[in-house]
Amino acid sequence: MAPPKKDTEALTLRLGKEMIEALDALRRDQPDIPTRPEMIRRILHAWIDEHPPKQ
Repeated sequence: MAPPKKDTEALTLRLGKEMIEALDALRRDQPDIPTRPEMIRRILHAWIDEHPPKQ
């Protein structure tokens, strides 16, 4: 899946080896094996859905 092209901004993120290994394990559990950036987007969306910002 390609990243969204509208209204986006690049973000550089450094993760430790253990975090990357955990992320890759989660990716392998998905039927479509998403890219690392896509898996991070999915995790963030799920977290935000469970913890909506206070307005």
